Amino acid sequence: MRRVVVTGLGIVAPTGNDVESAWNSALQCRSGVDRISLFDPSALTVQIAAEVKEFDATTIMDAKVARQSSRFVQFTASAARQAIQASGIDLSQDPDRNGCIIGVGLGAFGEIESDAHVFKEKGPRRVSPLLLPYAIPNMAAGFVSIAEGLRGPSFCTATACASGTHAIGEAYMHIAIGTADVIVTGGAEAAISPLSVASFAQMRALSTCNDAPQVASRPFDLNRDGFVMGEGAGILVLEEFEQAKRRGAPILAEIIGYGMSADAYHITMPPPEGQGMARCLAATLRSAAIPPESVDYINAHGTSTSANDVLESAAIEVVFGDHARKLSVSSTKGVTGHCLGAAGGIEAAYTVLAIQRGIVPPTANLHTPDPKCRLDYTPNTPRDRKIQIALSNSCGFGGQNACVAFRKC
Repeated sequence: MRRVVVTGLGIVAPTGNDVESAWNSALQCRSGVDRISLFDPSALTVQIAAEVKEFDATTIMDAKVARQSSRFVQFTASAARQAIQASGIDLSQDPDRNGCIIGVGLGAFGEIESDAHVFKEKGPRRVSPLLLPYAIPNMAAGFVSIAEGLRGPSFCTATACASGTHAIGEAYMHIAIGTADVIVTGGAEAAISPLSVASFAQMRALSTCNDAPQVASRPFDLNRDGFVMGEGAGILVLEEFEQAKRRGAPILAEIIGYGMSADAYHITMPPPEGQGMARCLAATLRSAAIPPESVDYINAHGTSTSANDVLESAAIEVVFGDHARKLSVSSTKGVTGHCLGAAGGIEAAYTVLAIQRGIVPPTANLHTPDPKCRLDYTPNTPRDRKIQIALSNSCGFGGQNACVAFRKC
């Protein structure tokens, strides 16, 4: 197995449209949650979300191309360009060995919803001929591969909120086994629409803290009342280590392990003891060939829902034993909300930055710890810590779990 390193990062998030802005917002607990502006939410019980703000797609693509591409694709294109530029890599070299794997949960959900209204009110001839290529989840990877000339492995992982982490793990595996040398990877999502918000609200999964949106996302807090929908993209450039070293690339971290599991239990709820998440974490440690005691930090899935936070905490306790109390754990969803398919990409980028800069990003809005959540969640204030190994953990509807291990390089 070949070594795989991270040589570039890109972020478009509710907290900032570049890496430094998004990272600083996370450190300062500056929330990206506010009243929904993409549409009038007055008729909905949930009227808040974590939207990407002041984003202009024409800064990275022609105006005509922007009109013909959906919001999640635009986010991906921007974050990918950031990551590629930061990496300093020339992707025109040996393009057959360069690929693109992007995780997307829902795709252009809002655009499908809008065209459904057009179909119903104006008839089939008024439906956009671009609807399907505009909306399908794999278009994020397809667009980037076309724009950057990447002719190696290119596809989409769609495992709900684990999509971005699965994409990174699959990209790691392709480079490790030798089917690619460079892969642009991560997650993207832009699914904040009336129907999606109404659907999650009917499940009672969303926070209804409409009057105080910036404190609505409260991972591991006793008073949490659900997650907040978010959007964005988090992209990493992964590269084979020897190639990166030869070209003098900025090596930010090394990926050393990738774990997966399925709960095989319920379409939306994890099993009562968090066994599926525990198996995923244990698989990640086995893949990395490291003992539990070597892990310093976990960027948790930490959704601010009653079930996830307690069961993820229990899973960490089971796998890490006594060392669980020595870990730094945090959920950056306190500021970004839950960016669904993009979450794993954005949070992996935060995990790499934590390793590189020796800072644990805090869990925002954690003021009354849930007694069932017994770990150190780095509440409200970042913490300096030497981080050698960190995990980025994700879970998705359908009981699909994914985790990636990073090491300081």
